[in-house]
Amino acid sequence: MAGIIIAITNQKGGVGKTTTAINLSAALAQKGKRVLLVDLDPQANSTISFIDPQEVGPSVYDWLIESDVSLRDTVRKTKLENLEVLPSRINLAKLEGKIVGELDAPFRLKDRLDPFSDNYDVVIIDTPPTLGLITVNALVASTHLIIPIQSSYFALEGTDDLLETIERIKARPNPQLEVLGVVVTLHDRRTTLSRDIYDQICQVFGDKVFETTISKSVRLEESPAYRESIFTFAPASSGAVEYASLCEEVIRRAN
Repeated sequence: MAGIIIAITNQKGGVGKTTTAINLSAALAQKGKRVLLVDLDPQANSTISFIDPQEVGPSVYDWLIESDVSLRDTVRKTKLENLEVLPSRINLAKLEGKIVGELDAPFRLKDRLDPFSDNYDVVIIDTPPTLGLITVNALVASTHLIIPIQSSYFALEGTDDLLETIERIKARPNPQLEVLGVVVTLHDRRTTLSRDIYDQICQVFGDKVFETTISKSVRLEESPAYRESIFTFAPASSGAVEYASLCEEVIRRAN
């Protein structure tokens, strides 16, 4: 498993993108993988899950806009060995307006990231809940894609738009892009509705659906407030067990 770049994306908000990004990154780091977590969401929740915002200097926005800002200047180490974060700030929201219309606009992240691909075994990209130019940059730069889908009544709403965007990216700028899997999040096995929604997701995505599902968990919600992954905050919790299991599946599928 080397040179893998995985975007975690779904244009719907509240489906567990950031929770999946931070805990999958942590799980892979614990497996000895050199991991870079790229926070490509202006809300910067992946960043503040590991780093005090006061300690963030140059951000991913500065790195993408200013040619004299290096990755080494921007990346921040975390308390977890093997895990570094390319941090975000709210100013990332200005990126689309800054680069729209430029010839390299969809390729900006790929072009900046490619020279460092050998520095990490895995790059995880947390994306915003939109299908705009920031997300397109993530899809163009990535080798693989993980789609979190919440186990709720409106789970598949907007899925057609996402799949259409993926196909457009594969048709021209990134034909190598592969959907690594779909992870069902915020799942409550006790309810008939959740089980029915899970079956619907499996009907749509078939064997792309990971066997591991991520349950609703207070511990998963609490851990970012303490700038910890679930593995250090509540290592015996269901969330830790499930994200460890998801990590194993990701490794198997990516190899």
